[in-house]
Amino acid sequence: MWQALVELIRNGIVFFGDLTGNYGVGIIILTVLVRLALVPLTVSQSRSTAKMQKVNPEIEKIKKKYKDDPTKQNEETMRIWKEHGVNPLAGCLPLLLQMPIIIAMFQALRGFEFAEAANFLWIPELASPDPLYLLPIMAGLATFLQTKMSTAEGAGGNQAIMVYGMPVFIAYISMSFPAGLALYWTVTNAFGVAQQYLVNTALAAEDEAKRVEGDDGEAE
Repeated sequence: MWQALVELIRNGIVFFGDLTGNYGVGIIILTVLVRLALVPLTVSQSRSTAKMQKVNPEIEKIKKKYKDDPTKQNEETMRIWKEHGVNPLAGCLPLLLQMPIIIAMFQALRGFEFAEAANFLWIPELASPDPLYLLPIMAGLATFLQTKMSTAEGAGGNQAIMVYGMPVFIAYISMSFPAGLALYWTVTNAFGVAQQYLVNTALAAEDEAKRVEGDDGEAE
């Protein structure tokens, strides 16, 4: 079944590459279609991430206030989550469900045998690394933006390492990967940035509507 999924993605690259006459465009189309198919799952994950970001300052205060009382710390944390309708596990299941597709996409592109002269914009051969390193840089920037938007303000420790370390790692390994793979990583993360922005905007609008409704209720 796993190999069938990988082959399906490879066939998709060939189909859209032949349809458009360019494998780079084919990769972009296939990546966007895959991300659109995963929207019901990723939106749930994005909403959960945005809510966790919103309550994180309060959670940090609780950790400092009850640093010597783990039981009280857990009680207050659960109270804050309940008040704000936050479920810390809500983003885990969607992520687990979409990971097989993302990994299969990665494997399909990594082992894909591009036709001769499979060029894209400034890249002479998608099967080889980007000679100008522009795609690795863009992949790193897109990864940084997506990770930054998914991390609470003032986060430290492991989260800070993810925000700044992961983009550098992605950019570094993309320098030696086929340019087609770096293109996929750039597009999928750019899609994620746009989606997280739209989700954050929608949640902010919902909060503002609730605030206005509350103010109207008090005025009456």
